[in-house]
Amino acid sequence: MALIQSALIWVVYAVALVLTFATASIFVYVYQSPKERSITVTIVCIFTLTSLLATALLLPVDVALVSSTTSSKLGRRKDWATQDRVDGIVKELQIVYYFLYSLDALLCLLVVPFTYFWHEEYDQVDAEERNQTVGARFLGAFKYTIAFILLVIILFLIGFFVPVAKDRKGAHYDLDYFRHLLEEDHGERALTFALGLLITAGCLIYVIYTAAGFALLPIALIKSAPSVSAPTLSANTASELEHNRERQRQLELRNQGREDGIPAKDRRELEALVRAERTLVRRERLAAEASGESQGWLMKTWTKIEAVFRPIKLIGGLLLMLVAIFVWVSMLLTFADKAKNSVCKSHCGYILGHVNIFNPVNWVFVQSAKVFPIDYIIFLLLVLYFFSSSIVGIATIGIRFLWLRIFQIRKGHTSPQALLLATMLLALIVLAINYAMAMIVAPQYTHFGPQTFCDRPLRHPDDQPDCSQHHNAIKACSEVSRSQAASNVCTPSVVGTFIDRITVNFSFFGAIDFWAQVAFFAVFFVVFVTSLFRTPKLDQYEIDQDAEEDEEEGLLASTGRRFGATWQDITGRAKKQTPRSDRATRDNDPDED
Repeated sequence: MALIQSALIWVVYAVALVLTFATASIFVYVYQSPKERSITVTIVCIFTLTSLLATALLLPVDVALVSSTTSSKLGRRKDWATQDRVDGIVKELQIVYYFLYSLDALLCLLVVPFTYFWHEEYDQVDAEERNQTVGARFLGAFKYTIAFILLVIILFLIGFFVPVAKDRKGAHYDLDYFRHLLEEDHGERALTFALGLLITAGCLIYVIYTAAGFALLPIALIKSAPSVSAPTLSANTASELEHNRERQRQLELRNQGREDGIPAKDRRELEALVRAERTLVRRERLAAEASGESQGWLMKTWTKIEAVFRPIKLIGGLLLMLVAIFVWVSMLLTFADKAKNSVCKSHCGYILGHVNIFNPVNWVFVQSAKVFPIDYIIFLLLVLYFFSSSIVGIATIGIRFLWLRIFQIRKGHTSPQALLLATMLLALIVLAINYAMAMIVAPQYTHFGPQTFCDRPLRHPDDQPDCSQHHNAIKACSEVSRSQAASNVCTPSVVGTFIDRITVNFSFFGAIDFWAQVAFFAVFFVVFVTSLFRTPKLDQYEIDQDAEEDEEEGLLASTGRRFGATWQDITGRAKKQTPRSDRATRDNDPDED
């Protein structure tokens, strides 16, 4: 039975890996520019994002495996869960975690930078003339990557020799859980330090991009339905463009052969028509891209699917808005609980001994964990929501140095360099999301899941008391449990132990990561309130650069026209055109919507 349960847990994880691979592939394919597509950049970006998401989604597997050794109803271990079996499960999880974390560090610090320089070294003219060899290109990229190799070596050397947890005063360090956190060899310490630094860097990025995207994503779904469909926009633009060019021809023919040149009035009109023609050409190209023209079958299919499900976007956006507020409030409650009731405050990164303030998200996870894989499905959806929010934040804000925008991330217009930098940012953000899920969103669930123990006197040190008739003595496992019965039953998750080891041994990382959440709360609140009542204006520069973004309309406005446009996008046919004279009269009518 135990083997079947363990196999089922890993099968669910394998399915989640397929979904993460699909998510990473869709992100890369949708955002990269078809004209500058590079197979090397595509593979590296997809593999990096898949690896990072696989690390984050291993957490529910960790919780499910360690929780499967106990019975939450009786507060004791199952008959098959001997200490050797439990240690084997923990060791298996540690191997997977150390492999994934080491892979993530190498991808972030070496592979992605090397791929960036590899692409920069490419010269199309030299390649066509066979003046650039693969070896020369490799050496050129490797030359710039040496700095990152030195950085990795320095990080691991610092982590290997840096002193840890000097201030060990306080009763909490006498607890078995904290003593276990301080027991590690130098190799583990080096990896712990390197990942602690990456998580801290990720938190500083996470509080900007993820917090903004967390607020913008649901509102973007609500405001995403256009008031004019792509076929209608294309038909209207083609008609107006034909009328514009016909009028230009009339003016040119009327003034052809005049010795004194074109009159000032006709010249002003002609200049206005030329400017309007450029705008109409840009609008025609925008409509063609919106309808999927000149794109592959996959993008055309995606465009049709988006049109079919566009009415659901409104409902989905409202639901996501409620979820975002729900999660934000839960995180705020946990933050307040840790700031007030942490057993060791900043000395251990504000580890919370047990929950004092009710956290609804944590409660949902703990209760759903009793029936696997319900908790895994919820966790998967929440992680993908954080990940999607990060993408929206990066696409909205762009890749910047201070106030200067270096790259803009846009659908179908992202260069390989920008895509690699975005992948690097997302990689660091996913590490920060892993920290937030374990320490802020659902700390009780991520450390012990639904595990409980029977808090009754022991007959001998290895005894497990019977609480079948004493349900009031069944208590939830926590880091500060002093009972010997808790030590005999409770098994902390590997990821919870690993992150706690970072915050205990390198408390400055834990303090920065914890207080960075204040910035997350503030950015989310400001962006959420602002985006509810502010309608962004269309950026003329982005239109000149073949932008695809439509001007957002007010919240819940023009619903009838939006649904009409949706149907026209599904059928691919424009609405029958109204005669120009009638339309002009209606456009001039101030009472017409």
